[in-house]
Amino acid sequence: MVILITGISSGFGKAMAERLSGEGHKVYGTCRREVEHIPGVVYIHAEVTDDSQVEAAVKQVTDAEGRIDVFINNAGMGIGGPLEFNSVEDARRQMDVNWLGMVRFLHFVVPVMRRQGGGKIICLSSIGGLMGLPFQGLYSASKFAIEGYCEALRLETRAFGIKVVVLEPGDFSTGFTAQRRSVADPEAYEVYTTYAKSLESIEHDESSGLKPEVLARKVSKIVRMRNPRYRYVVASLEQRLSVFINAVLPPSWFAAILSSYYKL
Repeated sequence: MVILITGISSGFGKAMAERLSGEGHKVYGTCRREVEHIPGVVYIHAEVTDDSQVEAAVKQVTDAEGRIDVFINNAGMGIGGPLEFNSVEDARRQMDVNWLGMVRFLHFVVPVMRRQGGGKIICLSSIGGLMGLPFQGLYSASKFAIEGYCEALRLETRAFGIKVVVLEPGDFSTGFTAQRRSVADPEAYEVYTTYAKSLESIEHDESSGLKPEVLARKVSKIVRMRNPRYRYVVASLEQRLSVFINAVLPPSWFAAILSSYYKL
């Protein structure tokens, strides 16, 4: 299969590119910086916030292969901190990369799949796209946007044989933690006295989380499936349980659980 993945320089993207290429798929991947190349993977320099670079990336794949069987939207970043102290520019940047980056690629990928009579679109959301996480509100908002967009896209494109799948990872040990941009304003720590402790807990959970290869194995299975489910939570048992509890408990009850967990 011909597979296009965004953001393969590290973490999930790198793990998926390695596994899928190793299984014999023709893998193309986008990245913003020079990295050591995975044998057999075609690297495309593209910034997901640049319309022309996104269009050129999709065109490079279709010119070379004539089709795109699987598109995996993986590129993303995180901005943390109390929402009061996140700037409007923070919010704009968060949505531009995580949500609009996906929208830009799908603007060019969907017509390709529609004309060829089918394909799979796999978009990475997060369990933070199912529940608003304190001090990660901008990140959660961007992932909620992915959930809603993909839900609508799934309905609109099903007649064309296009399958839309959303993955909701929990805590994973990747470079994401070190690359997160968090509010450093001393006043934020003074006003929100639980911020420092919560941030420490968030970073600990991520650094001790699952390895990206776990998610890569799940993606490999989804790529091979004829009829994958609409969404998959890929997380520890505790976090999968939290998703279930969130779905069945009254909102105020689950909010109390989250508050207790984050010591708010």
